[in-house]
Amino acid sequence: MSTSPTSDPEKKVEVFDEDDAVLAQLGYTQELKRSFGLVGMVGFSFSIVTSWTALSGVLIIGVETGGPPVMIWGWLAVCLFTLSVAYSMAEMCSAYPLAGGQYSWVAILAPTSWARGFSYICGWFMLIGVLAMGATNNFIATNFVLGTAQLNYGFTIERWHTVLIAYLVTFIAMGSNIFFPHILNKLSKAILAWNMLSFVVCLATILATNDHKQSPEFVFGDFQNFTGWKSSYAVVLGLLQSAYGMCCYDAPAHMTEEIKNARKQAPRAIVMAVYMGFITGFIWLIALSFCIGDLDATATTATGVPVIEIIFNSTGSVAGASTLSSMISVICLVASNSLMAEGSRSVYAFARDQGLPFSDVLSKVSTRRVPVYAVLLTGVVQIAFNSIYFGTVTGFNTIVAIATQGFYLSYAMPLLARIIAHFSGKKTRLEGTYSLGRYGIVLNIIGFLFLAFMCIISNFPSATPVDSENMNYTSAATGLIMLLSAIFWLTAGRHKFTGPESGHLLESVAS
Repeated sequence: MSTSPTSDPEKKVEVFDEDDAVLAQLGYTQELKRSFGLVGMVGFSFSIVTSWTALSGVLIIGVETGGPPVMIWGWLAVCLFTLSVAYSMAEMCSAYPLAGGQYSWVAILAPTSWARGFSYICGWFMLIGVLAMGATNNFIATNFVLGTAQLNYGFTIERWHTVLIAYLVTFIAMGSNIFFPHILNKLSKAILAWNMLSFVVCLATILATNDHKQSPEFVFGDFQNFTGWKSSYAVVLGLLQSAYGMCCYDAPAHMTEEIKNARKQAPRAIVMAVYMGFITGFIWLIALSFCIGDLDATATTATGVPVIEIIFNSTGSVAGASTLSSMISVICLVASNSLMAEGSRSVYAFARDQGLPFSDVLSKVSTRRVPVYAVLLTGVVQIAFNSIYFGTVTGFNTIVAIATQGFYLSYAMPLLARIIAHFSGKKTRLEGTYSLGRYGIVLNIIGFLFLAFMCIISNFPSATPVDSENMNYTSAATGLIMLLSAIFWLTAGRHKFTGPESGHLLESVAS
């Protein structure tokens, strides 16, 4: 697995020209500003992946479905399989650096007879994944803010508190993306430094202050199950925490039209973000497991955030726990901004290909070179997802499952298209500079099987007995998405949806 530059890095004008040439040969005009370099894009991607804080936000799932052993060993397994997906996506991103990401790759690689339809469905799942993930992160940021406040003031957190503050987080992210797009690259670099600093400070503090740590036997082998289901079923459910914690690493693919030397740097950012998330998440989970107190008390903490309870249990200080929780809150709030950017670029790209109603409006770019209407739609959909929590106590878990399934289905489709293209002879080698060589097809197959498995289990109910209050509505949401995409495809999509030009046009650029 290697990369090789396509041009002299000192010749920046040539790099820009090549980026624009690739875009033009795929049938598009450069409209967005290329401001990101490698460091900025790694910071942007890791601000979204940021596995250690993402795992903190959904720790309740792991605590209830297997406890520390499932969290730790499940994380290890999920990350190893995820690398096969990340490398596969990095290779496709290098070959076809388009903001459409997954659905664009499907359009190029799938059999010609059904490439457009398959690409269209992939685009819908991609959008639902990134938009639901933005809503999920808004919940997580809100939970940390409210949890920290509850720790200090002792009030009862109501569902409407959570939803309204999630709305506020969404509005802030929308405003930042529309009015301050020029700070996104600098903000991404700054949050990368803040993220790593916060990780080290939080890790060192809880390990140093906790004088009643759990035993290694508890951390690595003591199975816990609060779901009411059998142990084997609970283990499978516990993998959803890891699946959520290692998601969204496709972010650089959707920002390729804003990256300098995109064919080289975007794939690197994808893979680097996964490795950083893998390592920080693994270390953080082990530390949390050693420092966790009573599992029942942690799962039912009045703060609503088990990690805040673990930090408080370790430090014994409200001020100390509030400080560390606030550091994590900053990361989650910036992640909301980054997910708003990723989501809006995905909407913009799909609308540019006439994949959505009112595509001509949604694909417009402002004088600030921002797809404003796409940002607004992204925010509105996130608000709609956050509103689910008004109606069901398992609204958060449902949105997590919807986001994870949407992403994983959109990841699986290009891998399937790549596998078919390889064995049918349509594309045995991709044209990008980031090549997996003979290992590519093996990683494609492993990644696809892993994604298919995770998509299946994300539909399982998380509690028993199952009723309307705790039901997992992911399958219903998936069916609704497929129904909507089918309706739009039959009424407009099959006549208007375009997609990128054939990938063979890149041969001359890659040589």
